[in-house]
Amino acid sequence: MAESVVIGAGATGVATARQLADGGKRVRLITRGGGGPDHPGIERIALDAGRTDELAEALAGATTVFNAAMTAYQTWPETLPPLFASILAATERAGADYVMLGNHYGYQQTTGPVTERTPMAPDTRKGRVRAELWRQAKDAHDEGRLRVTEVRAGQYLGPGAVSAFTLLVAPRVREGELALVHGNPDAAHSFSYTEDVAAALVAVGGDERSWGRAWHAPVITTTQRQAATVVAELHGAPEPRLEPLTERDLALLSFTDPLWREFAEMSYMTERPFLVDDSDIRDTFGLRPATLREALAA
Repeated sequence: MAESVVIGAGATGVATARQLADGGKRVRLITRGGGGPDHPGIERIALDAGRTDELAEALAGATTVFNAAMTAYQTWPETLPPLFASILAATERAGADYVMLGNHYGYQQTTGPVTERTPMAPDTRKGRVRAELWRQAKDAHDEGRLRVTEVRAGQYLGPGAVSAFTLLVAPRVREGELALVHGNPDAAHSFSYTEDVAAALVAVGGDERSWGRAWHAPVITTTQRQAATVVAELHGAPEPRLEPLTERDLALLSFTDPLWREFAEMSYMTERPFLVDDSDIRDTFGLRPATLREALAA
């Protein structure tokens, strides 16, 4: 029987399952389609995590459940709450500890660095969803129903990462073409490398100091222009040419994929500096982020 169960096989879920297995844990990876890495320590299970009874059976015997599940970005307000409610309920039934993968959307907008103590007072739809998911899990913890923690990550870099930078900027820069940037290319931003986030999930899931609060995964603070320059250097491409996306650009992209129309409400995170303080996880667990070059080279 698996000691650790990871739900979701996106880039971070896969990295988490692999790091757990490499550390000697028996891991069960649950996804709707049964995908994931081919690893002797990982058992892959095809299961819809929204089916609570079946999920609870699959979690039986686990000590820790890592929720790295995700739905289509543009459907979050409708699809994330019932999915996370199912995972929370099944984990409670199984008597396991619960580690959530979250992000920085739920915080009140501020001009200073965001810490884990910044108020959860968002004014965006997706921010309200993330804040409410954490509130429900924290309530379950405070009521003694199970132990809960959350690792919050930023815009992703790394193998398989899906973000505005990996979708819009990096591919164009590698080809020496003009890249359209979501936001100000010279505004400082805190990025998250998928392997660093996985390491944070593994660390908090195995430590008694973790429970009952959220933690920021280690961040790489840089600008999109600096990141694009490193991509160009790694691939022998010319100096990047970057221009901000306009409202018209986003509208045109939205005709090809509804994902893009969702970017507008989160523009405050890219149009001006968005800085994240990761000192809690550094000081408590000794975690450090990869360098920008390491994350992009991967």
